[in-house]
Amino acid sequence: MAVRAQWYLVSGIIVVLAGLLGAGLAFSPDLFLIAAGSEAPDFTATRVTDGATVTLDEYRGDVLIINIWATWCLPCEQEMPSFERLHQQLGPEGLKIVAVSVDAGDSDNVLEWIRERNITFEVLHDPTGLIERDYQITGWPESFIVDRQGIITKKVIGALEWDHENQIASIRRLLSANE
Repeated sequence: MAVRAQWYLVSGIIVVLAGLLGAGLAFSPDLFLIAAGSEAPDFTATRVTDGATVTLDEYRGDVLIINIWATWCLPCEQEMPSFERLHQQLGPEGLKIVAVSVDAGDSDNVLEWIRERNITFEVLHDPTGLIERDYQITGWPESFIVDRQGIITKKVIGALEWDHENQIASIRRLLSANE
């Protein structure tokens, strides 16, 4: 009899835990995974060149790469030249690149960093780190390619050669879709 009672207790605990998990998923819209196919979460950040507040809405209708990075991140620094080359090549075709720094402090250090490296694409600053939470990043850099409808088509964890011919071909397909 004692063994049967233990199984009832274990079964009851499993049912309660499953119910709590189900209720948590049902009542919390924040528990969805940000991945390809997800709508890009809104964000608010400061443009480092002029201090203007920027949100995702400013880029609605554009093909966009959102890069979340920091000035102290070596892989971030290593991929920035390829972003610049991609910007020079596909920017005129409509690609928007938005690099959002999550450095602590004010934007002056970020602005100095991008000026030293001749970065000409859009650089924003979010010292609150909210974009890290909202995009569920696991490290730096992480990038998200977003189509004209605001849907993430690709999530890239880590540095990438963004101006590689395969990346360019993939982005050109997005640029030509739904023009």
